[in-house]
Amino acid sequence: MAALQRWTFVLGVLVVVFGGCDSGKNAVDQGGSPSTGGERVRGTVGVSLLTLTNPFFKEISDAMSAEAAKHGYELIVVSGEMDPARQQNQVKDFLVKGVSAIVLTPCDSKSIGPVIQEANRAGIPVFTADIACMAPEAKVVAHVASDNYGGGLEAATAMIEALGGRGKVAIIDHPIVESAMMRTKAFETRIAEENKKPEIDIEIVGKWPGYGDRETSFRVAQDVLQAHPDLNGIFAVNDPSALGVVAALENAGKAGKVKVVGFDGQPEAKQAIKQGKIYASPVQSPGTIGTETMRLIVKYFEGEDVPAEKLIPTRLYRREDAMADPALP
Repeated sequence: MAALQRWTFVLGVLVVVFGGCDSGKNAVDQGGSPSTGGERVRGTVGVSLLTLTNPFFKEISDAMSAEAAKHGYELIVVSGEMDPARQQNQVKDFLVKGVSAIVLTPCDSKSIGPVIQEANRAGIPVFTADIACMAPEAKVVAHVASDNYGGGLEAATAMIEALGGRGKVAIIDHPIVESAMMRTKAFETRIAEENKKPEIDIEIVGKWPGYGDRETSFRVAQDVLQAHPDLNGIFAVNDPSALGVVAALENAGKAGKVKVVGFDGQPEAKQAIKQGKIYASPVQSPGTIGTETMRLIVKYFEGEDVPAEKLIPTRLYRREDAMADPALP
């Protein structure tokens, strides 16, 4: 009887020990993150986007979230809504929360630098998507974006096509965001190169800030059309800006008379291309940007080499593409 009692005691101890170990393993992963739904969470990624009013950035967020779920990561997604100070506070909040990594699409490519440095000092890796940081003192592990310079060259090619090689052109830009700055720079460079040919004569009459916003670009385009009644074309650095320009042209009775080239390839802009309201747009793949950004984060935490920059080519989308696009009504 005594022997039976001793074996019962030992068995009870083993159940407690191994039961306790198993419980601890399910509650906390190797990095100390609590589990959800019975699966261990590898880490949490804080994401601050330029805006969520532009569907382009919503696509980046959705793709990143889907890829994160595949690898056991959770995302905290917020939006700066074009406000650099608001975005800086969001990053500070990520630091307080102790996130595993931070992804930014900066509202201001230069002023974002100091708060990235705070993350650097805290040992939290920072990644940028679509829009790069231009503050040299800030350390970013990797940047994933469209080839914005290449897309800007494509936009200039489209404008030259639209005008038959001759005319006056205005640019509606976004002078504090790196991606838009690259598009504008490339557009100006290609126009300058092509103007060396005797058959090409494109004059860029100026640049005006639309800040990537539809309403702002509408108002700016109205002013530009009044100042330059002989204008032949407008390059807008993203599709919301281009759609604002289209509205201004319609309001001024100049729809179809002034050619518009946008940038992004959003569904509404593609429909405008099909209708002849926009001539063309270099098409981006925001879903690919989001997916690739998350994949680089996973590789980084797995100790693999990560490229400092990954660029995704754009593709010029004209009316013939829109007419054959099964996604358009």
